Amino acid sequence: MLAGLTGGAASGKSLVHAEFERLGAHVIDADAAAREIVVPGSPALAEITARFGPGILNADGTLDRRGLGRIVFSDPGARAALNAITHPRIRARINERMEELKKLPESRIIIIVDAALLIENGLAGAMDMVIVVDAAEETLVERIMKRDGLTRPEAKSRIAAQMPLAEKRAKADYVIDNNGTPEEAIEQTARIYARLVSGAGSGRGGNPLPPLVRPKAG
Repeated sequence: MLAGLTGGAASGKSLVHAEFERLGAHVIDADAAAREIVVPGSPALAEITARFGPGILNADGTLDRRGLGRIVFSDPGARAALNAITHPRIRARINERMEELKKLPESRIIIIVDAALLIENGLAGAMDMVIVVDAAEETLVERIMKRDGLTRPEAKSRIAAQMPLAEKRAKADYVIDNNGTPEEAIEQTARIYARLVSGAGSGRGGNPLPPLVRPKAG
């Protein structure tokens, strides 16, 4: 059983991700893949540096993700350029991990692909189902400001750069309401996991991700 996990910035995906792992699911983290492909010496980091300049590097040669974020979240063109460099590589890394997991001797395996842009990048089509973690916009703004040390306008720009949660909810098989306590979100996650286990073995169950879908020009 292959399920996609997504949501808005600071919606609480990490909490749900951790609970799925605790329950026994194998979680593939797109953000972890994004970090792996930009380690010092990697082709992706070289391309990013060539495009955005050496100012996006830390003193130790690692990528200054926060600094780069300030650039791309305020400039759609810059964001598109970054995505063109990173997304195909992230997708390839996810596919590699899925192939590894498919070789496990387990009779029933639950794979969760945790990706903020799961729907936007056309990854949802490879999933047996989609799970969206939801929260009110003002809650997201407050969480982003506290988590990342951003101003309110900066936090709002992060949210505006993503697909509205209302659209993600419309495409979801399951929605986890994370406006309440962490315990409430965990309880919802456990109920969904029980359903995944009961249906494991059906559906596509780990097909490779489809080619990257890009909007047509004009």
